[in-house]
Amino acid sequence: MSLTFSTLDDKLPHLTLRYMNTRFDNKSNILLDTLVPIFGDKMNLARIKFFGLFLCALCKVQTVCFEKLAVSFDSDVKVDSSLRRIQRFMAGYILDVNIIARLVFALLPHKPPYRLAMDRTNWKFGTANINILVIAIVYQGVAFPILFKLMPKFGNSSTSERIEIMERFIALFGIDSIDCLLGDREFVGDIWFAYLNQNKIRYHIRIRENFWVNIPHNGHRVKASWLFNHININQFDFYKRIVYVNGQQCYLSASKVKNKKGVPELQIIVSFNKPNEAQSLYKERWQIETAFKALKSSGFNIEDTHLTDIERINKLFALVIVAFVWAYKVGIFMNEICPIKIKKHGRKAHSLFKYGLTYLANALFSNDINKINQYCKFLSCS
Repeated sequence: MSLTFSTLDDKLPHLTLRYMNTRFDNKSNILLDTLVPIFGDKMNLARIKFFGLFLCALCKVQTVCFEKLAVSFDSDVKVDSSLRRIQRFMAGYILDVNIIARLVFALLPHKPPYRLAMDRTNWKFGTANINILVIAIVYQGVAFPILFKLMPKFGNSSTSERIEIMERFIALFGIDSIDCLLGDREFVGDIWFAYLNQNKIRYHIRIRENFWVNIPHNGHRVKASWLFNHININQFDFYKRIVYVNGQQCYLSASKVKNKKGVPELQIIVSFNKPNEAQSLYKERWQIETAFKALKSSGFNIEDTHLTDIERINKLFALVIVAFVWAYKVGIFMNEICPIKIKKHGRKAHSLFKYGLTYLANALFSNDINKINQYCKFLSCS
């Protein structure tokens, strides 16, 4: 699926002329050439320029600290002016996050249907603890956050919040773009399962061992763990008949694994269909943790911000996600040219994201115009 906003043929000529007369021959304007066709009818030129400056600065300094970003802006104005520009954008500009979601969707390195992971994480922004509900698209060891909802509260997400974010995804990208939904034990409940079943959204979601299960063919009501008492460590099995969990028809499967404390436990998964695939697919849910790590400590250090206002954090999160996808695509490209080294323990020395971010930062710091031109092509949606 390609990114489609509206036809820009009639708008781009005069828009291009406007910035060509005042442009500097530097890396930010190379990125501007890429961004104008994408945002030309959705943002004015000043906002598009800011978007490019912010992305470049973020990839260079790898922190969301405004003061450090301002120092790294490729601009002919003073640092204080760049800092005020960042602050004004965060405080006053209304960013349509659906535009960012469509951009990320169009930039993904593979095509739908997609496996989605839903997760909620609590991050500390400044002095505030913020819950973030995320839908991410999982792909080869990483997950790309596509939609998110910031919630200034503690505790689990509500059913209405989950349905709302799923409805946003379907409205933007269509239900046919979903292969299946993966989720942890938080994402359960009769209304939630009913919503997924009614919309025929395939899912593999973990439930607690003590969930009660109704078995239609014999009328028994048992705990989920009872169906899988026979399996041993590292074994997997699935129940071949339809059961009812939370009043909804589904299939069950389980594997016995050791938790973080080394204690054996059942990992029971409820599925819309194909329970034989549940274990291998559910494992992909953990890819979202890789994305969170990249957005935080191993990438852009998003928790360095002092922002506490939800709307401002929302804008910052959207910008960081675009930088994350950009770096990852550069990593894919560079890995094909110069493969990442494999360490003695058999794992790669770097993730594709970190590999791409390093090359991207080096090109931006060194003002290597040829490489910057090459890397900017990975932000193109054509």
